[in-house]
Amino acid sequence: MKTLSIDVRRAEPLDARAISETHRVSWLQAYAGLIPHKPLNQMVDRRDETWWRKATRGPATLLVVDVAGTVAGYATLGLNRARALPQEGEIYEIYLRPEYQGIGLGRLLFGEARRLLKSLGCNGMIVWCLEDSEHAYRFFRSSGGRDIAEGMESFGDRELKKIGFVWP
Repeated sequence: MKTLSIDVRRAEPLDARAISETHRVSWLQAYAGLIPHKPLNQMVDRRDETWWRKATRGPATLLVVDVAGTVAGYATLGLNRARALPQEGEIYEIYLRPEYQGIGLGRLLFGEARRLLKSLGCNGMIVWCLEDSEHAYRFFRSSGGRDIAEGMESFGDRELKKIGFVWP
């Protein structure tokens, strides 16, 4: 019998290429048909390996879920950017490669990100998702989030509603 190692850990500069590819495939799968083609591709292309290498050293914390040496997903987190809301922590992004979705790795990564924010002294947490992103919306609701805030996000000439989910 083989043992498969699954680990959530802080990203390192050497993970930049794998995170960049994970970002590309997960965003194209999650947002095709929601975000207009040109702005979506521009956002994906902007976050190349160099961008992610810098992100591993930046002010936000970057976690990866590592499955037997493969970066299957990532999360970025830090202080809440919406100053009008009382939650102190925020998960800015959480994405998995499509082939790793639906097997519990998102919940594992999400749980570790929440624990890390709490260990850093953050009281409460918020996550934003596009309202029309049914998969993300269901994930955050089923993870115990309460949708308490709304905002708008611009993608080229298109405005999309986003929903803020909070946890204590």
